Amino acid sequence: MENTLINQLGDELYNALCSRETLTPLTERHPDISIEDAYHIQQRMIARRTDKGARVIGKKIGVTSKVVMDMLNVHQPDFGYLLDTMIYNEGEAIPMETLIQPKAEGEIAFILKHDLMGPGISNADVLRATECVMPCFEIVDSRIRDWKIKIQDTVADNASCGVFVLGDRAVDPRKVDLSTCGMILEKNGEIATTGAGAAALGSPVNAIAWLANTLGKLGIPLKAGEVVLSGSLGAMLPVKAGDNLRVTIGGIGGCSVRFN
Repeated sequence: MENTLINQLGDELYNALCSRETLTPLTERHPDISIEDAYHIQQRMIARRTDKGARVIGKKIGVTSKVVMDMLNVHQPDFGYLLDTMIYNEGEAIPMETLIQPKAEGEIAFILKHDLMGPGISNADVLRATECVMPCFEIVDSRIRDWKIKIQDTVADNASCGVFVLGDRAVDPRKVDLSTCGMILEKNGEIATTGAGAAALGSPVNAIAWLANTLGKLGIPLKAGEVVLSGSLGAMLPVKAGDNLRVTIGGIGGCSVRFN
């Protein structure tokens, strides 16, 4: 795909983000778009945001569960960038007018104390480099109309990232079994979905190692101090104004978010 078209599509996604509007799926208009093309479009979209003063503070991993892989007919995760303009405090209200078609995911966030640079990163390397893990919400959002996405659409759209919220505890990842820890996500006081750490590529640690090795091939490190969202532990939940959500992850803690 030519750079002119890559820049055009990245600008379209950025403008859709700013105007809170949606686009016809990129894959409908450009059926030959590759995943590599989509990452270049993502870079353009992120560059437009950082040019306006936003700062990269981490990464997110998406498409980690078999259900989502089957939905998109792919067998690999994807990644996007977290910016300082995306973070909300635990319990803070998120204005619905800042989002388009949001859905909530309960996840485990990793806070790094050392750089991770692949290839060759093992799970042991990930644990050594991690300061702590925290419960979190990722509020995914799509600039693609009606969430009619293929893998190239979501990659180009910064892996459908919206905003995120870190929880109320920071835990040593060596003191909890991140594969078997259970997740309960409550919506307006009722259990809406459940899950476990194993939903994220068998373990959230596997997901972080995958990301470090994938980025390493591109010459991009995971840096000390960065936040890395390791992937959803259960189904995505659509949200609307007035909703109150809480996620609880066994051995790690909880996180609350509300929408107005």
